[in-house]
Amino acid sequence: MIYVIYRIFAFLTVVAVAIGSLLLLARQGGMPQTTTVSRSDANDGYSARDAQLWETGSNGLPLYTVNAALIRELPRHDSVQLTRVDLTFLDPSGNKWLATAERGDIKRGSGQVELAGNVHVTAAVQGAHAPILIRTDALTFDSHTDRVSTADPVTLLWAGQQLNAKGLIVNLKTHRLQLESQIHAIVTPSH
Repeated sequence: MIYVIYRIFAFLTVVAVAIGSLLLLARQGGMPQTTTVSRSDANDGYSARDAQLWETGSNGLPLYTVNAALIRELPRHDSVQLTRVDLTFLDPSGNKWLATAERGDIKRGSGQVELAGNVHVTAAVQGAHAPILIRTDALTFDSHTDRVSTADPVTLLWAGQQLNAKGLIVNLKTHRLQLESQIHAIVTPSH
């Protein structure tokens, strides 16, 4: 008997709280607004802010690391879009390269990071008297072939010297830098 009275009392308490809440809402300006939330399509992929992404080699060590203000996967295009990108990688000799760009794109399985928009690359190459600085508007880093390349106009600054050209290929394995065409150099003799 006490159990039945307890259940009736609990039920009446829930009903009283619900009616009280509705009356309170009515006094404060009406019923709550409903928000429609659409279910995300499973094919939309992921996105992340201030995130890090990396590709590892067969030895488990990172081939490159990408830091970006925004990373957004596009599964339908098998790619990942990047915004405000910092790309760090080591060449086979262990020299550190750092590239920054306004945006980038990684095609799944390609090993390529395509950078665009105010691209700056700095390399601290062992044995060089000063870091190498490369400036261009578009550049591709390929972790499978260990190459950095662009077909766009490029400026190369190194040890106080400036070289301008259209197109650049850097073979990271052989440490060979090749300017493609329309080469213009500004050389300052050292004292």
